[in-house]
Amino acid sequence: QMFGVPVKPAPAPYNPNQDIEVQVPPDCDGFSSLRFSPTSELLCASNWNNSVYVWDVQPSGQAVPKAQNKDHQQPVLCTSWNQDGTQVYTAGCDKTARLWNLATNQSQQVAQHDAPIRHCYFVPSMNMLITGSWDKTLRFWDCRSPTPVHTQPLPERVYAMDVNYPMAVVGTADRNLIIYDLTKPQQPFKQLLSQLKWQTRCVTCFPDKSGYLVGSIEGRVAVQHVDDQVAASKNFTFKCHRDNTDIYAVNSMEFNPAYGTFATAGSDGCYHFWDKDSKQRLKAQARSMYSTTPATPAPISCSAYNRSGAIYAYAISYDWSRGYAEYNPNIMKNTILMHSMKDDELKAKPKAPK
Repeated sequence: QMFGVPVKPAPAPYNPNQDIEVQVPPDCDGFSSLRFSPTSELLCASNWNNSVYVWDVQPSGQAVPKAQNKDHQQPVLCTSWNQDGTQVYTAGCDKTARLWNLATNQSQQVAQHDAPIRHCYFVPSMNMLITGSWDKTLRFWDCRSPTPVHTQPLPERVYAMDVNYPMAVVGTADRNLIIYDLTKPQQPFKQLLSQLKWQTRCVTCFPDKSGYLVGSIEGRVAVQHVDDQVAASKNFTFKCHRDNTDIYAVNSMEFNPAYGTFATAGSDGCYHFWDKDSKQRLKAQARSMYSTTPATPAPISCSAYNRSGAIYAYAISYDWSRGYAEYNPNIMKNTILMHSMKDDELKAKPKAPK
């Protein structure tokens, strides 16, 4: 206390925005994906320690551990909820996808590739699971059968993917972008090279399906429209996740389900909120740092909004961009933080007059 007034402790360097911290198990490695349930406040996270975790986020903001699955033999890279939020599809480096029933805590294999599965999406309108792999294929699964309904060859390994039915966007190695109309998945709707000069890290479909965002390792986002005529006038790129001459990867982009504005998160330890229509940044947040000497950014590896868009969850995990020698597990903790959204981070601002 100072003069009888309690002194607030300084926020931890990895949580300068004083967001709510999820209590994660001590044996956690890096987090590879976050997904909220479509029907409740359950938050699912996949981890490089071969595990998948689910927490139940209370109205108070506290996250209560609900379930854990360790059935994968290698790191888990992605998850996708089923339609009613009772089961989670999980996939990763052991080249399999599994369906995990939360009520019984049992899982069964439902898909197989010839290389690690980087992304998986359950699509209720098709009642199918779509998996994208480093074996250069997309595979479509009716999970009652051990063989895929359809295997779609791709030009390269899947690095990034998003589905907003009937639209799917796949970003592969060599900067290929392939857009699918999932009512006719045998034939790409469109194939092009990314506008961005460097490796694609993430893609995200617009809520209205008229286009998509592309994020690269070079601190840059492209706003792309599918229709060529619209694209000619409305496509643009912008720089983000940079600090003077230091340039960081854009690791995650998520649209707010209520307002259609979006968040980006990067290896610089920052998350920002944007409005693509007015081409404005709504709010920049303070940078998460590791307590190293000198202090280094604590990368944000993945993020997710809950179904109402009121909570933005993000994971802090070392991303190896500084190499093996820089990694200090005693200082560089893996954790998940939850940010309670405020109006000025959600709502589009009126366009600035030209």
